Amino acid sequence: MRLSVIIPVYNEERTVEELVSRVQAVDVDKELVMVNDCSTDNTKAILEKIAQEYDNVRVFHHEVNQGKGAAIRTGIPQVQGDLVVVQDADLEYDPREYPRLIAPIIDGRADVVYGSRFKGGEAGRVHLFWHFVGNQLLTLVSNMFTNLNLTDMETCYKVFKADILKSIPLRANRFGFEPEVTAKIARRKCRVYEIGITYDGRDYAEGKKIGWKDAVAAFYFIVRFAFSD
Repeated sequence: MRLSVIIPVYNEERTVEELVSRVQAVDVDKELVMVNDCSTDNTKAILEKIAQEYDNVRVFHHEVNQGKGAAIRTGIPQVQGDLVVVQDADLEYDPREYPRLIAPIIDGRADVVYGSRFKGGEAGRVHLFWHFVGNQLLTLVSNMFTNLNLTDMETCYKVFKADILKSIPLRANRFGFEPEVTAKIARRKCRVYEIGITYDGRDYAEGKKIGWKDAVAAFYFIVRFAFSD
């Protein structure tokens, strides 16, 4: 099975080349679908250079900044693989986890796999306390509406069968993608697995972008998409 890696990118000139190098080093058949969400730094030029260097990389650009969810929506129709994973362009998540994440789907046990930062794994950076609390609260509320028993709804690492992800209408532009897609896979009765992963989280001085407004919006999306597409 071929893995399609959708990578939303916004102002990641410091990390995106190293991230691509790490993804390429993973021994799985893969393609990289990179979506530049109207970066204002040197990201665009770096991505064009990367696309020329690797024949399995395709790059798409937004003319207006729209958010992570919108970048993922742009990437989904471009996917040519059998499986899809979302990969942030920073270095918080380790692509070496891919073989473990895709294994339950390849084995026929799962339709979707979430990589949980709170379920164990190897050594990882200590989390920001209030960020951790927010994640746990959002996951709890999401679970109440979806009847899933996730430990980390907000994780970036979500792996899908490509045909399932392509069949889901997505609307949220920013970080609302996480609760939206979770609600919609739950309503479709997908078989969801969760695997502990490592996490090297950034703080805001290092470029972390999600904030309290996104957390408030996530509560809205949890309720909204629990009942409708």
